[in-house]
Amino acid sequence: MASPSQSSPKNGFTPDHAAGPYLGIQTVNVFVRDVERSSRFYVEQLGFRVISDVIIQSGQRLIGIAPPDGTAVLTLIAPAPDTPEFKKIGQPTNIVFVTEDVPAKYAEWNKRGVRFLHTPRLRRIKYKQQAEARLADNPGPVWGGVFTRFEDPDQNSFALVALDEVSRAIDAQRRAAAERLESERRAAHELEIAKEVQLKLFPQSMPLLGTLEYAGSCIQAHQVGGDYYDFLSLGCGHLGMVLSDISGKGIGAALLMANLQANLRTQFAIALDDPERFLRSVNQLFYENTAESAYASLFYGDYDDQTRRLRYANCGHLSGLLLRSDGRLERLDSTCTVLGLFADWECSMSECIIGSGDTLALYTDGVTESLNASDEEYGEDRLVEVLRQKHSLSADALAASIVNAVQSFGATRQYDDITLIVAKGT
Repeated sequence: MASPSQSSPKNGFTPDHAAGPYLGIQTVNVFVRDVERSSRFYVEQLGFRVISDVIIQSGQRLIGIAPPDGTAVLTLIAPAPDTPEFKKIGQPTNIVFVTEDVPAKYAEWNKRGVRFLHTPRLRRIKYKQQAEARLADNPGPVWGGVFTRFEDPDQNSFALVALDEVSRAIDAQRRAAAERLESERRAAHELEIAKEVQLKLFPQSMPLLGTLEYAGSCIQAHQVGGDYYDFLSLGCGHLGMVLSDISGKGIGAALLMANLQANLRTQFAIALDDPERFLRSVNQLFYENTAESAYASLFYGDYDDQTRRLRYANCGHLSGLLLRSDGRLERLDSTCTVLGLFADWECSMSECIIGSGDTLALYTDGVTESLNASDEEYGEDRLVEVLRQKHSLSADALAASIVNAVQSFGATRQYDDITLIVAKGT
């Protein structure tokens, strides 16, 4: 709503922080006799919207109205009859409204009863012959457009123009916006496909065991993520349990997760006889196929259904929690460092027995580091309390209870994947 120029217009509030503090025009005053009547004219006949409606300390009412596009606002003011501002009512203003199609806007507003001073006219502005002679090599653009003038109920008159440069800029913005929307649509579609593919990477079947009931859950913070859990049938009554947290978030972490899953799934045939060699091979492949900064913490366990023995390697992961049937709590701490950072990597195994009534919980930091509105973490103590209070539930129900407790504790937004494995000795 400023005077026209050949610079590209900006539709909407788009501050360029790189260019310094934002600077724009907030309001232009229009003096009228009745702000209520004038606001109805702008809203009902011109399609404007009310931005503000306030009464200032003096008791004067100010109504701010704005067109559908742009950031400037007209402030409608009804001055007292004995003021200089009152004499400005009914005079031509220097306010110029810009559109890309004056005839169309003229026809639309004319049907709504807006009074125009003349029909739209074409205007072309050319450089003078002398200037063209001086600047023959670079005469500059020939520009112009269509214009008319209209009045509000108080006979304040305004210009309505369509400039060639402005129209071209608006067309360019619309094309760019359409391309951006199409790009976002494609990205969203591809992300949805990625989500479906990643869901297939989680275990699709659960080997049946006689002495252990188990369940896994992953609630992703985004459409795809870097947390991973798996159950591997190792043969001879052995179950492999895997829980991993990949460095990073989003698509990058999801790709690393898929890489690690592929390494585990293609190598686990040797896991039963030589778990250390299995994990060394997984680390080597992960190290070779990922960036230098990529790594993953991982808990790997081999559970023997006959002996109830769990042999495990905790590769830089959070300690597993083993709640005994008598209420004692044991921690399955780290036995080696994370995967993917070192070519020369060794791991050691530890073991424990999961007896009848015992409960094992493996989890990622999305559980214990979930934040509430006060930036307080959920923490291990709250997790242990849920395990104690809900230990009689099935593995599936206990996993769901933990997820519900974490989500209820956390703020409205989930910042990290919530992933866990719960196993119960039967």
